[in-house]
Order: sequence, then C-alpha cells, then structure tokens
Amino acid sequence: MLFTSYEFIAFFFLLIVLYYLIPGRYQWMLLLAAGYVFYWAANPDYLIFLLAVTVLTYTAALLIDQSLVNQKKYLKNYGGEMDRQAKKEYKALQEKKRKKIIVWFLIMVLSILASAKYINFFILNLNSILQTMGSGRQISFIDLLLPLGISFYTFQAIGYMLDVYRGNISAEKNFFRYALFVSFFPQLIQGPISRFQDLARTMWEPHPFRGKNLQNGLLRVLWGYFKKLVVADRLLIVVDLLLEQPEKYCGAYTVIIMIFYTVQLYADFTGGIDITIGIAQVLGIEVQENFRRPYFSKSLKEYWRRWHISMSSWFRDYVFYPVSASRAMQKISKGAGKLWGAKAGKRLPVYLSSFVVWLATGIWHGASWNFVVWGLLNWAVLMISEELEPLYVRFQQKFAFYGRLPYRLFQVGRTFLLICILNLFDCYEKVSVTLKMLFSVFGAENWKIFADGSLLCLGLTAADYIVLAAAVFMMISVSLIQRRGSVRTRIAGMRYPAQAAVWIGLFLMVLLFGKYGIGYDAGQFIYNRF
Repeated sequence: MLFTSYEFIAFFFLLIVLYYLIPGRYQWMLLLAAGYVFYWAANPDYLIFLLAVTVLTYTAALLIDQSLVNQKKYLKNYGGEMDRQAKKEYKALQEKKRKKIIVWFLIMVLSILASAKYINFFILNLNSILQTMGSGRQISFIDLLLPLGISFYTFQAIGYMLDVYRGNISAEKNFFRYALFVSFFPQLIQGPISRFQDLARTMWEPHPFRGKNLQNGLLRVLWGYFKKLVVADRLLIVVDLLLEQPEKYCGAYTVIIMIFYTVQLYADFTGGIDITIGIAQVLGIEVQENFRRPYFSKSLKEYWRRWHISMSSWFRDYVFYPVSASRAMQKISKGAGKLWGAKAGKRLPVYLSSFVVWLATGIWHGASWNFVVWGLLNWAVLMISEELEPLYVRFQQKFAFYGRLPYRLFQVGRTFLLICILNLFDCYEKVSVTLKMLFSVFGAENWKIFADGSLLCLGLTAADYIVLAAAVFMMISVSLIQRRGSVRTRIAGMRYPAQAAVWIGLFLMVLLFGKYGIGYDAGQFIYNRF
C-alpha cells in the first residue's frame, strides 16, 4: 500500500475518522492495528520479520532492564556490607551478564536483517571467489522476499535495545505499546529512524481533535505529494530510460542522469518524509525532522548534518562512539602515538571509526558493491577535507571575499556537484559501469543534445520540462523562506481567502500535473527498498 495509492488515501481518511471518534485511551491501539494492516497489505509474509524483530528486541530490553533493577536492589540491601572492591567486582559481573545478553540478541536481530537483505550478496561473492580459485562448484541463490523498510524498523528497534542497555531509558513493559513504536505505519517503511524517548512523549497519550493539527498536517502531506508526484515521478521517466541503456546514453547524458537523479532523490525522499510527518501531526504525534535544506550545504560534512538526519545520528551514536571508545581503538591510539606522534594518535582512531561507519552506511543502503564504494568515497572525501582544514582556515584569513555571497554560492554549487557524482554510484549496480559513465563525461562529444531537441526524446514533452522547472523553483523558494520560520505557520496566519488560495492552488497542481492515474504505475519511493 503505497502512500501515493488510492487505497492508502482511503485507508488514511478512514483512520482519521475512527481515530477521533473512539475514546482517547484506545487511540494507540487503533494505530497498532493500522500499522499491521498497512504492512500486511504490502505482503502478509513481511509480518514474520516485523514480529520477530519486535519480540526479540522487546525481550532483550526486559532482560537487561530487570538486571539493572536487580543490581540496584541488591546494592541497596547488601551494599552496606560490601567493601569498595567487592562492589566493583559485583557490578563488573552484572555488566558482563548484560553484555552477553545484548551481544546475543544483536546477533539474532542482525541475522534476520542479513538473511533477508544480504544472503544472496554473500552467495554472489562466494561464487566469484570459487570461480577465481578454479572451482566449478556454484552455490544456488535463495529466493527470499525483501521486506519493505526492514532496515528502518530494525535499526529503530536496535537503537531502543541499546538505549535500555546503556541505562538511558527504562524498558517498556507493555508489549503492545512497544509493538506500536516499532510498527508506527507512517514511518514504518522509510523512516525517519525515531528514538523511543522521542516518540513516547506523544504516541500513547489521548489526542483530542484539534483543527490546527489537521490543517497543518494535511498541508504537509499535500506538499509531500507535490514533491513526489509532480517532481520525482516526472524525473523518474527520464532517469529510468537513461539507466536502461548505459552504452547508448553516456557522455553528456551522464550529466543529465546525475542532476536529474539527485533532484529526484531529494523530491522523492523528502516528499515521503513530509507525508510521514504530516500524517503523524494529524494524529497528534510528533516525529522528528529528517532534513534541513541539504542542497544548500557548503561542504559534504555539512550536507551529512542536514541529509537523513536520523540515520546519520543513529550511526554516530550507536556505531561511531562505541567503536572509537573501544579498547581496540585505545590500543591503536597509543601505538600510533608512539610511532607517529600524539597528533596521529588522536586522529587515527577517529578515521578508522569513521571508516567503519561509512562502510556500514554503504552496506545499509544496499547489498551490492556500488553502495560499498559509495560509502567509502564519502568517507575518503570527508577525511581528506578534515586533513585540509588548516589550509581552509589560512585561505579564509588571507582572502577577503571568503564568506561573501558569490563565494558561498560557489561552495553550494561545488558541494551539489560532488553529491551528484557520488549519487551516480546509486544509479548503476556495477561499479565498473558507474566509472565508465563518469569518465565518459570528460570525453563527451554529444553536448549538442542540450540544444538540438534530444531532451524531448527522453519521455518528457516541452510542457513537462516547464512544469519541472516551475516545480523545482517552488521547492527552492519554499526552502529559502523556511530559513526564516515555518512556511505552514505563515500560511496559517494569512486571511482565510489567501489560505484557501494556497490550498486550492497546491491541490490543483498535484491533481493536474502529478504523474498518476489509470495505467500509470506510480514509482515506488526510493528509500522503501532499504
């Protein structure tokens, strides 16, 4: 059941009616049922994975939480009879037990994710190794379904489990309330990856009907549909055509692919998140923002602070910090400090930990080498930039034009171009094809396609390009206005005729210019596959 399907729209509006008709104490139960119906509609078999992840992480959190409670009780009752060393040994023993619990349950949960998403990738590479070694034996691939959004809800559940282990939150005792946290349907298949303590503030409490929530939420949903149907799915037509025949569409066409796909990705993903946050707001539930105008970033580092914020923060908190603070990294730091000096001793663990993060980020995005290379290229650019930071500082001090508008625009354009190049690895499954397409730009002789009408042979008419240009201009304008405060708040402060004009205008644009309808196969949201 896609967000862009008629079935989902009917499902959502029926849910709103029921949600505000039933007593408030039952609303969260309705949302739990809605989440499982929503996921069941995609494929009933997917529920097995969702339930398994939910049960395992719920059980692990309870065991860890109970261990912490028992430790506090024991020390309260018998701590006075123990000396300092005995207390230390007791705490170390209990911590060791909890560590075993978290490790075993992490292995089980990640095994579910790996079996669904990475088993055939492992078999493919194993077969390649066997073939290289001269073995005629080949392992057959396993025909498994990839459950929608499994990476999102698995990481969300793991984050909860780790927060309980760290003592940041207490375990949720009610299984069904916890099941709602994992299966909250607006964010189930494409995020954001929420933290338990954030959603818990508003998820289970009664929500009386508020017109402001309905108005602001539905406007956010409508804006998401505009991005998805008017921009992303229109660009999808060109992108799919160009990607089908890389040997034909290379050279200057590669520039079109890079730019169109990068804009499509933004409109598709942020459009889906707008729909998610808007739906949640209609229901009175707060979901964190996942983007902050990422294409206005002046560096790749800034970009990753603005793009897919929940994923970036997840890898920072649950991968980077634990790895960088591990005993192995402490030993590496000491060894590097002795060999190459204190500076290297401090930086090497950071770079190695970042390497692990970006390797994991690439693998998280997909089970293929192009995503691995994409992740490691991001890591390389970020680490090189980190090393060159002193040069940037000297440059800023020497040249007066640094920081002025023309130079800031140059920085934004440079970063956007870099993102376009990196995104090319998201387009083609084979790294060799991606590199071939990228290098074809430098020897391109077909630049005339931008002037001879060739762009009209890619599935879009001149009218489509006009609509695209106007829609992209609207997205840029809204992003610029958003820097000074919420656009929806401004609209809500207008007179009713002006508000009505905005609503009607945006609705008509989606209705008249959106790519949908009978015979049209609405493009799946790109991040659903993750």
